[in-house]
Amino acid sequence: MAINTNTNNKDSLPQSEQEWQQRLSPERYYILRQKGTERAFSGALYHNKQAGEYYCAGCGALLFRSEAKYDSGSGWPSFFEPASADAIKEHLDTSYGMIRTEITCARCGGHLGHVFNDGPRPTGLRYCVNSLSLEFKHRAANNP
Repeated sequence: MAINTNTNNKDSLPQSEQEWQQRLSPERYYILRQKGTERAFSGALYHNKQAGEYYCAGCGALLFRSEAKYDSGSGWPSFFEPASADAIKEHLDTSYGMIRTEITCARCGGHLGHVFNDGPRPTGLRYCVNSLSLEFKHRAANNP
């Protein structure tokens, strides 16, 4: 599925859950729209070390850059900061008897994962993200 990385056209976002189901694979729909979680260590992007950007698999918004990715050992792709201050929204999550901070795409509201206060410097944060909620675009060596 090709992702539109033009985040200026908000009219292209699905307006109903039925439209989201048509746009996304069943696995991505489960993660992004139903707040699911993929099994630890199963995501295609967990071991990715290529230079590039990570976009929302639902709407194409830029979420993270490879320079902020690190191996947290958690089983999910982890980042110490988003690509921009307004890329991610945070929400209180009290599901499963826990108190956590859910992170969603600021553009489409798609569930990405959670953020924790046990990350590395400089932020001390760990954005723990489902691979299925992301699309990776490789950056050419001559393109910083």
